[in-house]
Amino acid sequence: METQKTNYDYKNVIQLSGTEDTTRKFMANVFMWMFVALGISALCAYFFSHDQALLQTLFNTETQSRTTFGTIVVFAPLAFVLVMSFGINKLSYPVLLLLFIAFSALFGISLSFIFLVYTSALIGNVFLVTSLVFGVMAVAGYTTNTDLTKFGSLMIMGLFGIIIASIVNFFMHSQQMEYIISYIGVAVFVGLTAYDVQRLKRIGEGIEYGTASAGKMAIMGALTLYLDFINLFLMLLRVFGGRRR
Repeated sequence: METQKTNYDYKNVIQLSGTEDTTRKFMANVFMWMFVALGISALCAYFFSHDQALLQTLFNTETQSRTTFGTIVVFAPLAFVLVMSFGINKLSYPVLLLLFIAFSALFGISLSFIFLVYTSALIGNVFLVTSLVFGVMAVAGYTTNTDLTKFGSLMIMGLFGIIIASIVNFFMHSQQMEYIISYIGVAVFVGLTAYDVQRLKRIGEGIEYGTASAGKMAIMGALTLYLDFINLFLMLLRVFGGRRR
């Protein structure tokens, strides 16, 4: 699930006023919903990983495999991303927001599996490192005057490369390839963070596209940054390792 990424296009979106104040408000709204989503995911991951009854609905300890519900939870967020991405111009703001919240909860539940593999201390430390790196790159993307469009295109190509390599390694089970994918993934999602923040800033300035409301654009922007953060976190978690069992 960690390589999910939204590449939707903000087609026919109403241009915003372009004032600096409007841009700041738009970006503040984007980050607010991103933080809300991260909070929901963190709570769901914690409760499902620390409550034995809830965990058993996802993972069968006797067979050491996911339950049917666990498998659904792992792949369901992808369906939410596709519905939100392709339906942005058709879905109302309340429906889009509801889907976003449901997506955050499901993704959080799917993340509860990491507590079966890594220690809580490592997860907490990597989360702090991810927050620091993400914050630095977000500021860089927001403040730079350099056009990151071409750079972003390279990062998106790298993302597709990671997806293909991950599918191949799913059958190969190569630990060395997994480490290589993780290191490349860190670089890709670090770059995508700066690129996506700059792209969203331009949308807030009214430079790009239009027919969805600013609120709907903010939700989709939050989804993009949420996925950047989560994928960066998971890649760093693989790099630092530290298996519990």
